[in-house]
Amino acid sequence: MHFKKLAITTLLLCALPAVSQARDTAVYLPFDKAVAEATRSGKIDGSVKFYLAGNPPAGKVSVISPGAVTNKKTNAFNKSDAEACEWVAQSAIISLHQAAKSAGANAVTNIVSFYKSNERKDAQTYECHAGAIMAGVALKGDLAKVQ
Repeated sequence: MHFKKLAITTLLLCALPAVSQARDTAVYLPFDKAVAEATRSGKIDGSVKFYLAGNPPAGKVSVISPGAVTNKKTNAFNKSDAEACEWVAQSAIISLHQAAKSAGANAVTNIVSFYKSNERKDAQTYECHAGAIMAGVALKGDLAKVQ
């Protein structure tokens, strides 16, 4: 009987690392699509423009507040990775939009993905990390006035 309990305990302990390691899949999706959807749905008003690093705006740029960071998470349960990522990206964009308006800026420039403080520059996509329960997007950009 004692051997049986020991065997079951050992088996459970061996299985534990597999259970505790959560899925963390990197997903790369079009940034412009997330901005367009947030605008279309009325979550942002279009008064602030967004520019990924590598896509500078035309005109004179005056940075008001460099390195503004937003880090958003959302419930990903029972959603596809793309669906959860698109939702949380809009949340991050809304946060940058509000920060820009509060600072008197009309643009967020030099935007990079900033997941776990790791910068990833891409002129087209943002980085999202999706798991079975949560999805997250972190963005960093400069709050600026473009003339």
